[in-house]
Amino acid sequence: MNKFLKAIKLIGNPSKLVLRLSSCGFARLFSDEFFLKCEYKHSFGKNLNLDEPKTFNEKLQWLKLYNRKTEYTTMVDKYGVKKYVAELIGEEYVIPTLGVWERFEDIDFGSLPNQFVLKCTHDSGGLVICRDKVLLDIEKAKKRINWSLNRKYFYEHREWPYKNVKPRIIAEKYVEDRFHPEQISLLVYKIMCFEGTPKIIQTIQGDKTSSETIDYFDTEWNLLNMRQNYPNSEKPLERPISLERMLLLAAKMSVGHPFLRVDFYELEGKPYFSEFTFFSDAGLAKFTPESWDDTLGDWIKLPQKEK
Repeated sequence: MNKFLKAIKLIGNPSKLVLRLSSCGFARLFSDEFFLKCEYKHSFGKNLNLDEPKTFNEKLQWLKLYNRKTEYTTMVDKYGVKKYVAELIGEEYVIPTLGVWERFEDIDFGSLPNQFVLKCTHDSGGLVICRDKVLLDIEKAKKRINWSLNRKYFYEHREWPYKNVKPRIIAEKYVEDRFHPEQISLLVYKIMCFEGTPKIIQTIQGDKTSSETIDYFDTEWNLLNMRQNYPNSEKPLERPISLERMLLLAAKMSVGHPFLRVDFYELEGKPYFSEFTFFSDAGLAKFTPESWDDTLGDWIKLPQKEK
């Protein structure tokens, strides 16, 4: 009876039904536009306006559909982006790659140093951190990486740049933030840029398995009254030493893009590139106060619609 009632509820909520079917392996049944309309309706409880998008989250959905440039594939490829960034701002801001492979079985662990990071090139969040090679659980790492390799990341939120990235594995140099040893994971400074102009910096403390908090600052490091999918912290981070350099680099790399989030680590006072994000939180995170959705939306100037 419970399964029957759940089925009835899904039929009565077509947006939720489409999302459930997509998560069960039927994602390719739905066009990008139809899927995004369903996902937006499920997240915000209102229809997605693609004819005259106004808010930040609406405009990100529009950009998913109508702003598709070949270079975006390279920009989200965790292997290809390193050369791209090095050519723009210099190799000294890029964390070195130790190796690249198509299969886990091809990884030559003997050639890797005692500490390293494994990640896949085409998704977000799938990584293995090795702090001591002797203690590395190879089978657990293989399971994690193979899950990531088989992940169809594009179909989760129809973020087009990921669609054609070749799934590969890279090993990256292990780095530590000695200035913040209390942090569970590396601090990331996520700079939201609008056509080459940095506007907002997002900082995350903790992680999703414990007590993640997110704070937002303006470019002068003034704390903003803004919240999305996680609470603000009780003790916001101090201004990073390399903030001005981060902002200059982010501005340079984001020119020509209606919206681009440029993420950096800071290691011993120096910025290092982390990743590009075209659709912060997939354009599906509510703002508190809600007025921020309009404010950030005003900052995005949509380009000509591609045919």
